[in-house]
Amino acid sequence: MTKRHFSAVLFFVTPFGVLFALFYLVPIIYAVVQSLYTVERKGTFGPATEVFGGLVQYRQVFSDAPFWQSIERVLLFGVVQVPVMLGLALVFALLLDSGLVKGRRFFRLAFFLPYAVPGVVAAIMWGYLYSPNLSPFTAVTATADLLSPTLVLWAMANVVTWIYVGYNMLIIYSALLAVPTEIYEAAKIDGAGAFRTAWSIKIPMVLPAIVLTTVFSIIGTLQLLAEPQVFKSFSSAVSSTYTPNLTVLNASSIPNFHLAAAFSVVLALATFILSFTFLKFTQRKGVQ
Repeated sequence: MTKRHFSAVLFFVTPFGVLFALFYLVPIIYAVVQSLYTVERKGTFGPATEVFGGLVQYRQVFSDAPFWQSIERVLLFGVVQVPVMLGLALVFALLLDSGLVKGRRFFRLAFFLPYAVPGVVAAIMWGYLYSPNLSPFTAVTATADLLSPTLVLWAMANVVTWIYVGYNMLIIYSALLAVPTEIYEAAKIDGAGAFRTAWSIKIPMVLPAIVLTTVFSIIGTLQLLAEPQVFKSFSSAVSSTYTPNLTVLNASSIPNFHLAAAFSVVLALATFILSFTFLKFTQRKGVQ
């Protein structure tokens, strides 16, 4: 690489590198450093001083039962909600790509439109629909209390699915549009019908897009915050430690920023491990 080419590369890469360092690396390093400190007081009402505590905050994190229960809760949420959401996204993408649906532009926009609604607004809207005293669907809410401790998690899963199906559908649909039409023509000559083409050609061809959306969904599941935060106003079943991010928010509100930083670091590591494990699993299965 010549000096001129190196200067051009540096010119284009530097803005990204600066922003990446300022808004990604620096906050991570700051959170790790903060998690290693603790607050001590001299006497009951003495001034608070920050001292280096090492792994004191992490020992508290690993002994915090509600935090680990919240992780188990969102993992259960993800095991059920993510396959349903991505299954619907795949079906909608295949329908749009099949040519059987008229008005594809309209349906593409209609499927994507819920994603344009802010998550907090969507949670408030669905919360009113679930509330027995406010919902226009009283026949449903009278039969099943969707805000009860048993069902509130799945009520939130419905909100998340409603928001993100269209987003994931567009990713998969874009991958379908990149498949060469010659492959479909060859399959048609061989006598493959629409279902056989979708199952044997289209789905294998878009597996990388499905893997990508799954990784995004794993990360989003562990970061669940807006929906449970709003649903706290509608249901007493949603506590301040219902999800890991709510636990972090609750710790920072005490305030105990050092403990909140430790929670955040552990949650980030758990997210990384799950995402990396899933990617390695798909690579072993031959999905690139």
